[in-house]
Amino acid sequence: MAGKKDSSWGSPVVYLGALLLIGVMLGPVVYIIIGGFRTNSQITTDPAALPDPWVMDNYRGVLASGDFWRQVGNSTVVAIATTLGVVVLGVMASYVLARYRFRGRGAMYALFAAGLMFPATVAITPLYILVKMIGLVNTLPGVILPQIAFALPTTVIILVPFLQAIPKEIEEAAAIDRCSRLGFFWRMVLPLSVPGLITTGILAFINSWNSYLLPLFILNDQDTFTLPLGVQAFVSQYSVDTAKILAFTSLSMIPALIFFSLFERRIVGGLTGAVKG
Repeated sequence: MAGKKDSSWGSPVVYLGALLLIGVMLGPVVYIIIGGFRTNSQITTDPAALPDPWVMDNYRGVLASGDFWRQVGNSTVVAIATTLGVVVLGVMASYVLARYRFRGRGAMYALFAAGLMFPATVAITPLYILVKMIGLVNTLPGVILPQIAFALPTTVIILVPFLQAIPKEIEEAAAIDRCSRLGFFWRMVLPLSVPGLITTGILAFINSWNSYLLPLFILNDQDTFTLPLGVQAFVSQYSVDTAKILAFTSLSMIPALIFFSLFERRIVGGLTGAVKG
């Protein structure tokens, strides 16, 4: 009876705590989005009030700006290219580490694992020097290539368990049917590892879309700015127009929020499969 009583009292407390946590996390996002529908005078008079009346001019002004759509295009190109590079290179490296036995395999896997503890801030100065030496400063490839490198450790750590979980019997049956190792990779490994590929792709896309530090160092021309840099430039240009800044910020983060919301179950499912593997 005591156990049942604790359970009946515990569930509401857990749900209340979860709702409070969700409110704390979503509160600033909601405030920014709603703030874009207000005027500066409304924000100054009562910062916490709802728009009265609701104003669309801030969002219209941002959507009519050529700079905003150019930055959206740059962010999209960088995010898609980074995602493709991370998934393709990650699955190939993970396949070798998961299915082959060779000297140095453990050390190579440990090297990828150590990459999780290596923040980009530590390497940003030598990385900038390297990018400058190969002539990629102020170009989108100068952002894409380092982002792929920094995302590979997470990708490998997630994909290796997926590929290790593929039964040996399937590979042996494929060999009996005269399927080459490359054919086994394309016909069996890739379809069976789709949940992991989707998970790593989504994580790479979102991290690339929200990346700020690396583009800040590499990109100097506003024509190459991604959205995070565009927000900074917009804030500097319209520092006294708080409502318009909130509108620009909300429009910049909405694509990532929608993308994450649509594929959130895929991320959880892929990570769960990696843990089971």
